[in-house]
Amino acid sequence: MTQLKVTQTKSGIGGKQNQRNTLRSLGLKRIGDTVVKEDRPEFRGMVSTVAHLVTVEEVD
Repeated sequence: MTQLKVTQTKSGIGGKQNQRNTLRSLGLKRIGDTVVKEDRPEFRGMVSTVAHLVTVEEVD
């Protein structure tokens, strides 16, 4: 199954509370943090919520 490599590129400061909560739920705490998650609809939805704050790559 493919995986998503999610890297935080911008700060969540000044953003909406749900966006900050989504970053935390993904495991991202600061700019430059990277996490690898399974490519599932739950994570795709979380990534789309904070798409302007992160970059996403597919990893096999």
